Amino acid sequence: MSDKIKFEIEYVIQSSPQLLYQYLITPSGLSEWFADNVNSRGEKYIFIWDGVEEEAKLLKRKTDEFVRFSWDENDDDTYFEMKIIVDEITKDVSLFITDFAEEDEVDEAKMLWENQISDLKQVLGSS
Repeated sequence: MSDKIKFEIEYVIQSSPQLLYQYLITPSGLSEWFADNVNSRGEKYIFIWDGVEEEAKLLKRKTDEFVRFSWDENDDDTYFEMKIIVDEITKDVSLFITDFAEEDEVDEAKMLWENQISDLKQVLGSS
């Protein structure tokens, strides 16, 4: 098994942290931009893309600040995290993504996040 590489990306999002957080934690919010459909039972989330289900566990969360998930098929300590950061001076809101990918898949994973965040900005009406 090859080691996955951690990568981080930051996006400026024109939204309140409270509204943005609802799109990161609720199945209905996640269904609008992250996956075709999302169901949850407690800490278990089922993400559906093109009829294929992927299960993830909600590892940690802090209201209006961040969510951290781990894909069920991962037997390592990788995760993906979406953290909301508010600049103290400008009050700009950023979404900071932390994820892991195989070395030869990092660029592809970043492009996938670019597309997902573009959808999220559209849903939020943020340019």
